[in-house]
Amino acid sequence: MVQNIIIIAVIVLIIGAAAFYVYKAKKSGRKCIGCPDGCSCSSKENGCSCCSGHKDN
Repeated sequence: MVQNIIIIAVIVLIIGAAAFYVYKAKKSGRKCIGCPDGCSCSSKENGCSCCSGHKDN
């Protein structure tokens, strides 16, 4: 019984941390959270390709 509560608490903590990260990233203006540069590169000359060109489907 106690093990189940601990497992559920850890899962809730992980999901909560991920949701908080997404919330803060969106609040700070990042357009694409999945990109390593967050679409904040200065130019595309340095090999930066923003999320508008990514299609994961």
